[in-house]
Amino acid sequence: MVTARSLTAAALAAGALVGAVTLPASAADSRPHRPHVKISDVQYDAPGRDDNSNRSLNKEWVEITNRSRHGVNLDGWTLADEDGRTYTFRHYRLDGRATVRVRTGEGRDSRSDLFQDRRREFWDNRSDTVTLRNDRGRFVDDFSWGDRDRGHHHRGGDHRGDHRGDRR
Repeated sequence: MVTARSLTAAALAAGALVGAVTLPASAADSRPHRPHVKISDVQYDAPGRDDNSNRSLNKEWVEITNRSRHGVNLDGWTLADEDGRTYTFRHYRLDGRATVRVRTGEGRDSRSDLFQDRRREFWDNRSDTVTLRNDRGRFVDDFSWGDRDRGHHHRGGDHRGDHRGDRR
């Protein structure tokens, strides 16, 4: 004979089974978004004479673009060259669908331009690789040029390539 107690137990067990089966789908929907931050452009050889003037240094830059609609906190993220020289982002949030240009020389940081405050060139004109890492040191993107790889190389996303003229 089927009792109310056994029917209730069976219904609860079935509900738990359905809940367990649907949990991963709902959990996947609530995962935090993955930022889509990429190196979108590089100006490694400043146009004109390389005289280490601030004007010349600020024509050498790397653009970082956030392709997602969500802002990304870049605090602690780094840009590095092959020689191990590093620029670390401090207290900067890159808005969704926005780009920031990281210039080599000195200047006043803004939403669209950050300055490394260096007095010498950072990127090698002949060949180098710029690598972007997150605040945990994990690889995000890179961009190479010159002799080492016979052209542009990037692992993290599509790039427009080298633009030797400052577009701004």
